[in-house]
Amino acid sequence: MPRLLALQAAAARRVQIDGRSILTAFHKRAVTGPVAVSAMGLVGDEQADLSVHGGLDKAVYAYPVEHYPFWLAERTEAGLTAIDEALPFGSLGENLTLQGVLEADVWVGDVLRFADCTLRVTQSRQPCYKFNAAMGFNGASKLMAVNGCCGFYLAVDRVGTLSAGETFELQPGPRRLSISESFKAKMFKHLR
Repeated sequence: MPRLLALQAAAARRVQIDGRSILTAFHKRAVTGPVAVSAMGLVGDEQADLSVHGGLDKAVYAYPVEHYPFWLAERTEAGLTAIDEALPFGSLGENLTLQGVLEADVWVGDVLRFADCTLRVTQSRQPCYKFNAAMGFNGASKLMAVNGCCGFYLAVDRVGTLSAGETFELQPGPRRLSISESFKAKMFKHLR
């Protein structure tokens, strides 16, 4: 059965990226206990640029834990382990670190039914320059585009609470567009 391994949230803050001061809430930190979930996402979480993250259709961002070894290996190849070996949950900007659900398993409209909260899959994530900065090397966005390890956004259908460690049920929606297909279509322009 799929499991919610960890929950992360962050307040927006200013960081330096390529010599510019950028507002971001990318580096999520672990939150404990039951976390309230409103229609706009986890209480205590912020998004810096609502044109690309957040809002009703992108209230929560989920990422499969199964991709973490890939990113650790890529960071090692980029020479980043001497600087920072750790890649804690939330490092990819996700609110929910999931186990047992990959992009190929999830379709737009599928529902993640938790004990006290219901979330609906809305779309794949698209990498941006902030992802490169967060991962520590410029090729990270392209690697995400090539490998399809993008995670997915969720809308909140039933507000409630979430807790790390709880299991959930993946209920199929209309099954017209998979997250993998959606991501490939969005990334086509970047891979030419």
